[in-house]
Amino acid sequence: MRNQLSALLLMLIANAAPTFASDNNCVACHAEQVASWQESDHAKAMELPTEQSVLGDFDNTTAEHFSQKARFYRSNGRFKIDFEEQGDKSQYQVAYTFGHYPLQQYLIETGNGKLQVFPFAWDSRPQPQGGQRWYPIYPDEDIQSADRLHWLQPMQNWNGMCADCHSDGLKRNYSIPDNRFDSTWDNINVGCQSCHGKMPEHGNSISKEDSATTPHSEAAADVTGWMLNPGDAVAHWLGKKRDPALMDTCFSCHSLRSPLTDGFEPSTPYLDQFSPTLLAQPLYHADGQIKDEVYVYGSFLQSKMYQAGVDCMDCHNPHSMKVKDTGNGLCLQCHNPTVYQQESHTHHPLDSAGGQCVNCHMPSTTYMGVDARRDHSFKIPAPHLSGRYDTPNACSNCHQDKSNQWASEAVARWHGNPEPLSNAERLFMTLQHSGNLPPADHFQLINSTDLSEIKRASAIALLPNSLNKLADADIQPWVESQEPLIRLATAKIGHLLPEEERQKSFARLIKDRYRAVRVAAALNLIGLNTGTQELQQRAFSELTEANAVASWRGEGNLNRSLMLSRQGKAEESIRAMQNAIEVDPHFDASYINLSDTYRNLEQYDKERNTLAQGLKNNPRSGALHYAQGLLDIRSGDKSTSVKSFREAIRHEPGNERYAYLYFLALDSIGQTNKALRELKPLVTRYSNNTQLIQLGLNFSQKLQDRQSFQFFVLQAQKRSEH
Repeated sequence: MRNQLSALLLMLIANAAPTFASDNNCVACHAEQVASWQESDHAKAMELPTEQSVLGDFDNTTAEHFSQKARFYRSNGRFKIDFEEQGDKSQYQVAYTFGHYPLQQYLIETGNGKLQVFPFAWDSRPQPQGGQRWYPIYPDEDIQSADRLHWLQPMQNWNGMCADCHSDGLKRNYSIPDNRFDSTWDNINVGCQSCHGKMPEHGNSISKEDSATTPHSEAAADVTGWMLNPGDAVAHWLGKKRDPALMDTCFSCHSLRSPLTDGFEPSTPYLDQFSPTLLAQPLYHADGQIKDEVYVYGSFLQSKMYQAGVDCMDCHNPHSMKVKDTGNGLCLQCHNPTVYQQESHTHHPLDSAGGQCVNCHMPSTTYMGVDARRDHSFKIPAPHLSGRYDTPNACSNCHQDKSNQWASEAVARWHGNPEPLSNAERLFMTLQHSGNLPPADHFQLINSTDLSEIKRASAIALLPNSLNKLADADIQPWVESQEPLIRLATAKIGHLLPEEERQKSFARLIKDRYRAVRVAAALNLIGLNTGTQELQQRAFSELTEANAVASWRGEGNLNRSLMLSRQGKAEESIRAMQNAIEVDPHFDASYINLSDTYRNLEQYDKERNTLAQGLKNNPRSGALHYAQGLLDIRSGDKSTSVKSFREAIRHEPGNERYAYLYFLALDSIGQTNKALRELKPLVTRYSNNTQLIQLGLNFSQKLQDRQSFQFFVLQAQKRSEH
């Protein structure tokens, strides 16, 4: 049977030359691996639309959502969509399928080489699970054309947002002057090359006979692997320490990151090709559990598993990517069943949902309507912390009719009172929850060796929330750290150092081993003499490339403008910001930075016009309303500033800075009573922010309101106790 399968695969691959053209006919020697790969999501990451690849119902079906209505049908062998939104009618043809399960999306060619993701997706789950239907990607919102999430805007662009992880050898090939993509790939889907590279010499030099899997005698003599002795609760690694670089290939796609190069190579370190997003709200909950769509990197690096040396292939088949065992069997590879596969541990029947390891230690969050993804930080459920830090827990996820208190009491009955958080973990969760810490506590958190590398790096990245200035002595240990994320986070907060301080130990980051660190440092060293001209020039070239790669969207152009501004190239910086507005008109930061530039140049009419344009294109931007409020104050129009700040709060109610300026503005126009009345019920929303408490105390003293003064004294005490 296996020989028949191999012969069939050889025939299929021979007839599908484009897919394997650059893989030197891997199936000739690796038929079993290719067969596994064909079962994977990777194999169906992207395909041409055919009767076999298109899963959606194109038999003249319709779907409606707010102002959008779509009809899906076939015409002359093509898959077509008649689309109406906000009264405008268009006809589109499906260019490619995108993914396959639990949903399939469809790509539409819209000109200038751009492929956009259509706003309705096909739920490919079985009908009993609620599938086999068309549904909108944003079910609770009417995403209209003047919205950054609209399907024709850059945030829904395949070339920039998705392409490099869905096709082998992808190059975006974006032209800034033309706002055009000429994207290319080697293979349309994710195949051998994405993980192994092109390996041209491998295919030419190794024959089928040479590829036998019998190990060499030297290797056979070495005992290496996870060892679970009968008396152990958890397996331990035996042999040479594992190299985590294997996971760099996985992390290249399974992470939230910014690309530094156009396309990536599996043999190149992750941090030489990407700058990862660290832990922060609103992407993660205060304890590090996933919240937004952040993929796996940020959660797995927090885990005890990662610290112990576990890698992706310990749980996942390297070619099908499916987990190696079903149910608790996967976890029991390393966790002793006499300890963990017991109802005395689970306190649920082993064959129930509550008896499954993953439901307690890898709770899932659903993205894109139907795509449930499990958290890879492998945390122990902690309902006793949920009330304090507003974090989810696996107990309440299932028992939604029960309180966190109920869950906490149950866990305490079963396993005893939970161990108190270490001081470092407590500070980390407080920082993530409230956004800042007293500087001394923040430094203590960063320098704690009890925390994972990614948590300490994330704390460094959040330093601008807690202080305004750093000295060389503060960062020197971080610059010298052996942990690359510590150095990367340090490079990103270089702006907190005065320029003369940046030329000390910080300047050494310009010659770091990893491109991500060099690029971040280069942005903060523009115009400064680091004494390493050649290395500095290399880093600046890498920074320029990284900005160009991302210039199809607002962020890339904004970063280009910042670099040009720090080089003293004001006109070029302005053009980069104008380009950001042109290609991404609903990205509010471009308008704010451009208006600030005009103000610095004393071009006040252009400043006002830029903010007006920004508010027209982004009427729900709290940041733009806040910027307008500041302009109103500088113009002497305090009454109008109150309205602007109120709008800022309405659109971003959680922003403490907006609230602070709003209450100050009310006080400035003689409405201190109103400011105090509105501040009292809101101060707890902002986690008893110190500045807002002080503002309340000042207003209370000004009005001689003893009761309100005592109220804010009490809030200050609560914050101190917390």
